[in-house]
Amino acid sequence: MELRTGTFWLTRIVLLRYVAFIYLIAFLVAYNQNEALIGKNGLLPAHVHLNRISKASNGGYWSKLHMAPTVLWFFNYNNNIDEILNSISFTGLLLSSFVIIKGSSNFVIMLSLWFLYHSVVNVGQRWYSFGWESQLLETGFLAVFLCPFFSLKKFPKTVPCSFLIIMLYRWLIFRIMLGAGLIKLRGDRCWWDLTCMNYHYETQPVPNPISYYMHQEPVFFHKFETMVNHFVELIAPICLLMPRKFCIFGGLVQIVFQIVLIISGNLSFLNWLTIAPCLACFDDLSLSYFFSKTEVINVKLIQRQNELEKQTPLILANFARKCTNWLFVCVIAYLSIPIVQNLWSPNQIMNTSFEPLRIVNTYGAFGSINKKRTEVIFQGTYSADPMNSDANWLEYEFKCKPGNEKRWPCVISPYHYRLDWLMWFAAFQNYQHNPWLLHLGLKFLSNDNKTTSLVSHNPFSGKQPPKWIRAEHYQYSFTKIGSNSAKEGKWWKRRHIGSYLPPISLETAKHLVDRFYLID
Repeated sequence: MELRTGTFWLTRIVLLRYVAFIYLIAFLVAYNQNEALIGKNGLLPAHVHLNRISKASNGGYWSKLHMAPTVLWFFNYNNNIDEILNSISFTGLLLSSFVIIKGSSNFVIMLSLWFLYHSVVNVGQRWYSFGWESQLLETGFLAVFLCPFFSLKKFPKTVPCSFLIIMLYRWLIFRIMLGAGLIKLRGDRCWWDLTCMNYHYETQPVPNPISYYMHQEPVFFHKFETMVNHFVELIAPICLLMPRKFCIFGGLVQIVFQIVLIISGNLSFLNWLTIAPCLACFDDLSLSYFFSKTEVINVKLIQRQNELEKQTPLILANFARKCTNWLFVCVIAYLSIPIVQNLWSPNQIMNTSFEPLRIVNTYGAFGSINKKRTEVIFQGTYSADPMNSDANWLEYEFKCKPGNEKRWPCVISPYHYRLDWLMWFAAFQNYQHNPWLLHLGLKFLSNDNKTTSLVSHNPFSGKQPPKWIRAEHYQYSFTKIGSNSAKEGKWWKRRHIGSYLPPISLETAKHLVDRFYLID
């Protein structure tokens, strides 16, 4: 018997492994950075955030869970927040690694991964405020319904791999791409006059070396790139909801597009994650070339078994599962109503959830493009008088964001440095809009080991902490290939704009943190 189209057993294996891979990256980021960001002595402590929610909810468990669904409510988070956060991340790492190795999972494991990451996101505050957090939660929740309840078999015989769940994945990637396309048309004139790509590679959050070279492309090619972007995000998504051949074509277009974005910048695991629902565009026949002969034969046997079962009454397990899947589809359809309304609204909102569980969300990226790149550069000095022109100011170098003009742009995707990303936002705002910057300055003034682990170079490491900290504002732009600056080994050239955060001492920093930041 030949392998037929329209079944998704191999697709299920690919999807589960791939979603588990994204979970692995997300939990690895959390495990490495959460203590410094949201731990007991972090920049935005999670226990302080939870205490504020608890006060606002009058202490009721259901009210607190509705406002912030997280497992932390059931533990003594005020005293053990670091241990709890690390335990959550480590458990997530173990479970996701198991699914990757095994190639299969069950309802319990996938739901646990979803709830564990939900628990982190809902206490992560600014550090977890990005659209891909909700996208991972929605993608991961759909994966729960690809699995039997307990069985860990790759090809469980009593639970069908439902086409309904596959269609929900296609509905997800359709909304992601269409939302991204529409927000661009509504957000910035440069998407209409095809000039956005003139600026994107230079001004995106964390450029990589390929960004440098792609920025140097001629103007006509940047216009072509912008037109391709419109085709991929506004026209190609239609194919995702069409019959098999069109759907496969649409899935390939989206995957190639995401790979190009991965190559051209460090956008965390966003583009890697966006590939996940695209995999649902491929059935067993189209993926069979990537599997062993034994696995393909298993699918053939299941197809044959399903043909025979069409002539006999459904067994109870299959009937119950089909009812569950249809009920889930109805829930997704209901939750999609405000999402569809938002898509067609002239006041479209991107990266928003309309319910606390984030099962269905709105998406979009780069609705507007910065035309100039600015950076906040933290500096410290031992000088007694910070206003003295002879004061020697030493710069802190962050992990990935531009700083030293000669430093090679990093390649980090799908990993994610959350502090570097928020520094990008802070650069076109001010410190009053980002009071955590005051706390960052306070940590630098005390040479806090957890915080300095988030930067690549602390000029005061192993020494006395600085007496003063300040932040200066610079405009950055790529050097031109072949220019004198480029020949000197500079990737960037910068121009001083002015002071971003005036010099502050340790005592002043403590006062400002207490006043603006209200650390308990």
